Order: sequence, then C-alpha cells, then structure tokens
Amino acid sequence: MSLLEDLVQKLDGDALTNIAGQLGTDPQTARNGVAMALPMLLGGLAHNTAKPEGAQALGQALQRDHDGSLLGNVSAFLGSGGAQASSKATDGAGILGHVFGQRQSAVADGIGKATGMNSDQTRRLLTMLAPIVLGYLGSRMRQQKLESAQVSDQLQQESTRIEQSAPGMAGILGSLFDRNKDGSVVDDLGRMAPGILGGLLGRKS
Repeated sequence: MSLLEDLVQKLDGDALTNIAGQLGTDPQTARNGVAMALPMLLGGLAHNTAKPEGAQALGQALQRDHDGSLLGNVSAFLGSGGAQASSKATDGAGILGHVFGQRQSAVADGIGKATGMNSDQTRRLLTMLAPIVLGYLGSRMRQQKLESAQVSDQLQQESTRIEQSAPGMAGILGSLFDRNKDGSVVDDLGRMAPGILGGLLGRKS
C-alpha cells in the first residue's frame, strides 16, 4: 500500500466525518478535499527533501517532534479541531510554513477551486492534515528503522506514483514551487480537478 493510500484509509470513516464537521461541509466534499490536499502535502515534502540537507532536516524533525502518537486516535484529534500551536507535533500552521513557505495561499486557493470549498475551509483542512502526515511519517520512520535518506526516497517514489495516477499533477507540483506561477497553480487545479480526483480516488492498493 502506498503512502497516499494508507493515509486516505486512516482518514476514512469517523475521521472523515469529523473533518466534514470541522469544515462545515458534507462528507463527499471533505473527501475530495482530502484527496487533493494529501498529494500536495506529500509532493511538497518530496520537493523539500530532494536534496540531502532537506532530507536531513525532515528526518531530524520527525525524530524530535513527530512520534506518531496522535495516530492512535485520529478521530479525536480531528474532532477537537486538529492543529494546536501548543505542540510542534500538532502545530499545523508551523508545519505548513516549512512545507510550502510562501506557496500556502496558492495551494489553499487551488484546492478550494477544485472542490468548491472556501479559502477558510481549505486552510483549516491543510492545518488539520499536516500534523497527521508528519506523524505518519515519523511513525513509519521508527517502525521501519529508516534513515533520513530512506524517508526521502519513499517520498520521491510516492510523488512519482501520484503523478502517474493523476495526469497533470506533475505540472501542478512543479509550478507550485515556481514563484512566478501561483496563479497558474490555482487555475490548473480547478481545471484539472475531475481528472485528478478520478485518478487519486480510483487508485487501487
């Protein structure tokens, strides 16, 4: 099972119901939002860890702050509103700052255009999901006894899988980190949303 498929599975059922409740939307819209947001988070992490210094920085953060304990009850974490700035493990806004930097608005606006959610909803969704993704990677790192470079390798491989299953995602992820193409990221996500969602939600393990 791929990283994305495993995360989607962990965010199904009660967890998805809690996400929808926190966002004030219906479960299907929340599901679409998760399906768009997770690849962006994983793609951002893959981009940031493509170089050794980035992989080392992520590995250190996972070892120090993200032991995966919040995965023990994802539904409760999401039901409480998710991100909490009191802990680095749950500080969704802080994590997003490291993953996307100045690209946060472009990502949130693109997901909103693709799913019909407003900007407040997409930002809240990303801040809820970011700690879960980092916790998941931290847990995986410990369980599989991975080095930083191996975590990076898994992220690179997952980014490739995502791009292969959802045509157009490669260009979007590439444009995401081009400072001059924020607008095109938003437009591209909105325009290609049906194909991307079909590819991601239709993936088989």
